[in-house]
Amino acid sequence: MMDNTVCAISTPLGTGGIAVIRISGKEAFDICDRIFISTRKGKLAEQQANTIVFGKIINPKSEIYNPLPSQTFDAPLIDEALVGVFRAPHSYTGEDTVEISCHGSIFIQQKILQLLVENGCRLAAAGEFTQRAFLNGKMDLSQAEAVADLIATQSASTHRMAMNQMRGGFSTELKELRSQLLDFVTYIELELDFSEEDVAFADREKLKTLSRNIEQKIGRLADSFRTGNVLKNGIPVALVGETNVGKSTLLNLLLNEEKAIVSDIHGTTRDVIEDKVNIQGITFRFIDTAGIRKTQDSIENLGIERTYRQIEQATIVLWLVDGTNVSEHIEWLTEKIFKRAAGKTIILIFNKIDKLSEEELDILNSLFEPFNCERIHISAKLRLNTELLQEALLKAARIPQIFENDVIVSNVRHYEALKNAQNSIKRVMESLENNLSGDFIAQDIRECIRYLGEITGSEIATDEVLGNIFSKFCIGK
Repeated sequence: MMDNTVCAISTPLGTGGIAVIRISGKEAFDICDRIFISTRKGKLAEQQANTIVFGKIINPKSEIYNPLPSQTFDAPLIDEALVGVFRAPHSYTGEDTVEISCHGSIFIQQKILQLLVENGCRLAAAGEFTQRAFLNGKMDLSQAEAVADLIATQSASTHRMAMNQMRGGFSTELKELRSQLLDFVTYIELELDFSEEDVAFADREKLKTLSRNIEQKIGRLADSFRTGNVLKNGIPVALVGETNVGKSTLLNLLLNEEKAIVSDIHGTTRDVIEDKVNIQGITFRFIDTAGIRKTQDSIENLGIERTYRQIEQATIVLWLVDGTNVSEHIEWLTEKIFKRAAGKTIILIFNKIDKLSEEELDILNSLFEPFNCERIHISAKLRLNTELLQEALLKAARIPQIFENDVIVSNVRHYEALKNAQNSIKRVMESLENNLSGDFIAQDIRECIRYLGEITGSEIATDEVLGNIFSKFCIGK
């Protein structure tokens, strides 16, 4: 695959002001010269690296540019474009690369792609440009995966997290750990080579201290996954309560759009409705659920069962209560919610307070006094006190402040490799404590090094694994 020259549209699909088509490979300059006439003298390969050239994209098969007779001819001029010239190894992929900035017409984009393929290019697979960058040593695997995360960022927190990883913050920590482990295993294996002479090259106490420090660093990185995962995928927040308490109205308010149907008819919401909202740099994934009530409707009961599952899967549960009509089934409802929300943050929301007097609010509060959870009084319909709800959500999220150079793990593959590495180094610590043979210690150290190497890609040899990782990228990147 690396022998081919590949091309793809690197801007989003659709019509826009401009579009960028990227070409990478050893024939990138030659192929583009066949369809591009520059206003400068010389071919693209002769242009200064990292420069932009203005010219015309033409169809070389047109009779104007090709004197040979033909049955049909397309228009000779396709577009006027700017062409960026990037020479290996100083390009994104590490190969000769051309980037054509043309007008954003879908027809023009597809026509240029067609001409490139006809003249020797192959359409790039998903993530192939970044995969080539990895294979050519322009970045390690964790940095390459950060590229996809950066493209998908939707908040300041995820942007900061992806940028730090892409610039090598995570890789630097892993390289330091692997370097320490390699020194560690060198001394152990040196002892094994001189086992007959009974020579000790490794101070066991120093090795215990070193392995303990390494275990703590790996553990800190693995523990950061909780924060990284919720920042990347959003904190799941379930909106629960009885029918007609205002869950759908509140969802629409939080999303600032009419996402859910609002009706006075009980049981309108029978399925899960979900969307994301960014609040002060943190993404919350709000899930509107079917109202919980006793019903004989089999379809509605299916929706209620899904509500229970969402409560169990959520991090935060917003329990809405109609302040004007507290249900006689409140004890039954409480048991249903609290039973499934054990260990989660529950925020009790009294809705429709615009219809309540101060005295009625006091009675309402006293009625729910036994429930140990935060309470907020709102009117979803009139948008009253919704800022208090946002503050409560941010507090419940318990996301630590992330600074520019903080390393936060957000990739499941990285997390699993770190946990495996942590288990290996723990076995090393146990072996040192029990004065086991250096053979066992060396084996576990090597295993720890291998798991850390899987993160950066230095220990991944199969194309199948790499293909699976890069297949999740968008085409053109």
